[in-house]
Amino acid sequence: MRFLLDDEQREFARSLDGMLTAADTPAAVRAWAAGDTAPGRALWARLAEAGVFALAVPERHDGLGPLPLELAVAFTELGRHAVPGPLVETVAAAALLDRLGSAEGAAWLPQIASGKTVLSLCVPTVGGPYALDADAADAVLVVEGDTVRLAETAGPVQPSADPARRLARPLGGAVLARGSAVTAAAAYAAEVAALATAAQSLGLGRALLDRTVEYVGQRTQFGVAIGSFQAVKHRLADTLIALEFARPLLHSAALALAEGAPHSSAEIAAAKVTAGEAAYAAARTALQLHGAVGYTEELDLALWIRKARPLRDAWGTPAACRARVLMS
Repeated sequence: MRFLLDDEQREFARSLDGMLTAADTPAAVRAWAAGDTAPGRALWARLAEAGVFALAVPERHDGLGPLPLELAVAFTELGRHAVPGPLVETVAAAALLDRLGSAEGAAWLPQIASGKTVLSLCVPTVGGPYALDADAADAVLVVEGDTVRLAETAGPVQPSADPARRLARPLGGAVLARGSAVTAAAAYAAEVAALATAAQSLGLGRALLDRTVEYVGQRTQFGVAIGSFQAVKHRLADTLIALEFARPLLHSAALALAEGAPHSSAEIAAAKVTAGEAAYAAARTALQLHGAVGYTEELDLALWIRKARPLRDAWGTPAACRARVLMS
């Protein structure tokens, strides 16, 4: 079976790529890491105008979705350009609120679709005890067992391999919902988060590969470009194969989620671990083939390299994803 995007989906990806290329995302990433969220929020508003967040919100709440495949297409481009912020957590929170069906949740959904509300989501059993960018989000939702809380505050920001991923433990908060519906809604939200993270990883890996191919075509040793060396060609080919192997798995998982297929959880786990490992391998390849310059913080490449491992482990570690595949 072949998983090919249609013309409209490819045009959507190209439009996002063009918009983000012109937006100077490296500057927004550096500002976000320093605690200045203004450039990132401005970029968030532009993504909302393009319909990115509306893809996770049902039409009855002023959205366009839910459209998992288009969401995967969008998040691949967000990963390609290393866009900062709780992007995954916001669309996962939208999935959670929609499945809960509460009046309070319904009031938030149009705000998410329009980009006016930025949410972070913490599901300790899946994503660990920390919420991403809790200090920058308008609200933080915490799922503990069969209970959803609205966190009142967050603890101090914890260090991360990616300085633009600002982690904090959410504290306190009023109960928004409780019961078996919460458990089911949280499980679905975690699937959406894992799918979007896999897409981010795929886009990140492709960006790292593209930058590395460009660099080895310019860097010379012994009077020739190092890209002409057989060992370098093999390393780049292995990286490309791993990323291209992940792409159909991602699209298949998105289709399975859209159709509500019983095997969608295993397919998402397979896509997550494959894309995450491929992106991490691409980061290692980029670092090694760039040589000493790859270690410098001044080079924009470092912004991409430092995201690879956190994304690989977010919303499902490789070990957890492999276990889900084996149990299916």
